[in-house]
Amino acid sequence: MKDDMVSRPPVHALLTDGTTVCIRSARADDHPRVRRLYEDMSPENLRLRFFVVSPSSAAAAADRACGPYRPGYRALVAERHGHLLGLAEYDTGGTGAEAEISVAVADGLHHRGVGTLLLEHLVSAARAEGVTAFTADALNENRAMLKVFADLGLRTARHFDGPEVHCTIALDASDTYLSAVEERGRAADLASLVPLLRPGTVAVVGAGRRPGSVGRAILHHIKTGGFTRRLFAVNPAAASILAVPSYPSVSALPLPPDLAVIAVPAAAVPAVAEECGKAGVRALLVVTAGLDADQSRELLAACRSHDMRLVGPNCLGIANLEPGARLDATFAAGHPRAGTAGVAVQSGGVGIALLDGLSRLGIGVSSFVSLGDKYDVSGNDLLQWWESDGRTDLALLHLESFGNPRAFSRTARRVTRRMPVLTVDAGRTDAGRRAAASHTAAAATRTMTRQALFTQAGITATRSIGELFETVALLHAQPLPDGPSVVIVTNAGGAGVLAADACAEAGLAVPSPGSALADDLLAVLPHGAAPGNPVDATAAVTEHQLEACLDRITRSGDTDAVLVALVPTALAAATGDDLVRAVTGAVGRGRQPVVLVRLEQALPVELLPAAEDTRVPSYAEPGAAARALAHAARRAAWLARPAGTVPALTDVGTERAHRFVDAYLQAHPDGGWLEPHECADLLGCYAIPQSPWAWADTEDAAVHAARRLRGPDGRVVMKGHWPGLLHKSAQRAVYLDLRNDAQVRAAYRDLETRFAGLLTGVVVQPLADRGIELFAGVVQDDVFGPLVLFGAGGTATEVLADHAARLAPLTDHDVHDLITSPRCAPLLLGGEGREPVDLAGLEQVVLRLSRMASDLPQLAEADFNPVLATPGRVSVLDARVRLLPRRPRDPYLRRLR
Repeated sequence: MKDDMVSRPPVHALLTDGTTVCIRSARADDHPRVRRLYEDMSPENLRLRFFVVSPSSAAAAADRACGPYRPGYRALVAERHGHLLGLAEYDTGGTGAEAEISVAVADGLHHRGVGTLLLEHLVSAARAEGVTAFTADALNENRAMLKVFADLGLRTARHFDGPEVHCTIALDASDTYLSAVEERGRAADLASLVPLLRPGTVAVVGAGRRPGSVGRAILHHIKTGGFTRRLFAVNPAAASILAVPSYPSVSALPLPPDLAVIAVPAAAVPAVAEECGKAGVRALLVVTAGLDADQSRELLAACRSHDMRLVGPNCLGIANLEPGARLDATFAAGHPRAGTAGVAVQSGGVGIALLDGLSRLGIGVSSFVSLGDKYDVSGNDLLQWWESDGRTDLALLHLESFGNPRAFSRTARRVTRRMPVLTVDAGRTDAGRRAAASHTAAAATRTMTRQALFTQAGITATRSIGELFETVALLHAQPLPDGPSVVIVTNAGGAGVLAADACAEAGLAVPSPGSALADDLLAVLPHGAAPGNPVDATAAVTEHQLEACLDRITRSGDTDAVLVALVPTALAAATGDDLVRAVTGAVGRGRQPVVLVRLEQALPVELLPAAEDTRVPSYAEPGAAARALAHAARRAAWLARPAGTVPALTDVGTERAHRFVDAYLQAHPDGGWLEPHECADLLGCYAIPQSPWAWADTEDAAVHAARRLRGPDGRVVMKGHWPGLLHKSAQRAVYLDLRNDAQVRAAYRDLETRFAGLLTGVVVQPLADRGIELFAGVVQDDVFGPLVLFGAGGTATEVLADHAARLAPLTDHDVHDLITSPRCAPLLLGGEGREPVDLAGLEQVVLRLSRMASDLPQLAEADFNPVLATPGRVSVLDARVRLLPRRPRDPYLRRLR
């Protein structure tokens, strides 16, 4: 079979210094360049590579790398501007799971990450071909190459033999390796973003002479926004615009700008981008909208071939408000306030709203990027920037799409441990990414997939921009609560009731205070006060009394948070008491967050100055305060829990599963639903427990199967089968409680009659014990990867829609959350005379399903329904699996979009 690697498109990735290179398979026409790569090496480097210096070494290496395809051999090159920077290759010798590797990097390009990047791509290619280990021989003195092997993050064993070292590198995809790849990618990303966000020189291409053009507005913003470095305009019809020197073209500029802002008509964008690349520009900000497919392709090609990072097109612009690097290259109405929130959006309108809101709250912005159509720079890039910029302490995202959700999730899980990451969960009404008839695909909507990503990554997902601001205000100004309990204090009973309802609806607890705290509160509150929860301080409460009440609550340790709901009263006005001042004065005396609700407040949320250089979030209605507290409590719980790990599973035959899938797709090139025995074989590769069953395609065979499988009570189940059958119960193709041979024969005849021309046979099983019927399934999302679902099963699974979802691979925490999230979860825990089901066995079934989906990208969907859970065991009673011909894709491989 022809080498599949040759047909794969090249990919672009970043070196350590942020330079863009192309990684691709070696071709026959690379022969002279590969030969030149070796011929240009110093004698010393040739000796380290080949152990000897021979005139024939370069030619032999080129012949090998650029020769005809042969099984078990791969050669990858790194290329920039038509020049080969390096070559990496492996050779299994045509057999076996081990491959010998070699790496060569051009002289003068060492220590820039060329060899490591090539090895990462070689590892990914080898894994896809079933290679499990690399071997390499190196001289003891070749410390640079030995360090490259050691720093990969893979398990490496060394054997010393005289002047040589024999290395064996295991290719298992451990978290250690992924973290090492991630760290290398982060360093390269940061280096590539410096010209974009901290440019020393900026040029605005398309700045008009007359007011009203986008380019002129951006030029004005840069000039008036505090940018102190070199600034140019590019306009062939002007020598100066807004007192900024203007030049007829980018190539005419006195020096290459780090950043070029392009605001020209769509048809002109590709040519301008190419000119920028040839002039040495390092980053592009394209605000122009309306590029067609060809123009888009040419724009991105120019960026890739000339090492330029790209924001846009079709965007509002970028701003970096760090001291000393202040740049406002947007066409928003005004300049944003400098602060500590990092913002990345795809929608320009949402970006303007976030800039205005953060400025109004006094939080301000560290850096802002309007991603627009997001051809290159993404939310993942910005998260890594904010993690390292030394200024950002809040990250706000509004993303309408995800280029690589699994890489984004790994980055977000790390960043959210250091700072809150918030988003607006847009697109919640989308009914699904694609139509499908199975239970699993029908349950897996886009909303469920996105929410699984956010939940597992620790991202705070809000439902609106207003809710985002509510939560940002609290997370910015107050500590996190230790738990979900809230004490409500009010000077009006009705406001307290509203607050209590809002807290309960948000999932917070409103417990009654302990007797000691209640006595303390009565001692400081006016006559008639009620020290329950809510604490009704009455309209007669004074500023001093309210402050004393809050002091006792915050110092008591009886609650995780305090919500104060106030209404203006004539009594307070008459006595000059400032109840708001009592709240702000009490802040900081305890560890709990304190929030304020003022029903007369005009703005939805404000941040009020408080004691000890802090601020208090003040909300116009109780629901906003409760939602913010609930988000804060969930973040605190997420942070308090250690990072999960993917459990090791025994009795897993991954290689056997790969062979099964390959054989099936070779026989069925278009894929399809597995037959019952095929399902059983595949589930057996992962030791997923299944109920005993037998296949029968005649009436007599069904009787014999029933006799063999009858349990102590003598009853069996018969299920009709034909390719594509999805809903057996809906088709009335299931018979339960068949007690004797006559009933088995009658059932078979009925199915044979009603489904003549369709029925290919029946599955016979013993009637299962009484237990809880559950559903477990997985669907491969083209963007997000495998999504595992769990919930109520049986015939009601679609009616009740009681499902939870998490993205695979599942950690131990993920599987616990998945099983306990559906509404049916309390049934699994027992109670009222019922024993709990085998929870450990249930977790094993879900974890093994997750592993199967992670191992097999060809697994389009799987549907276990019902999964019967009893106190003694868990087993799959019915399984359906669909395979499709899909090429494995490494979601963690370093590459640009």
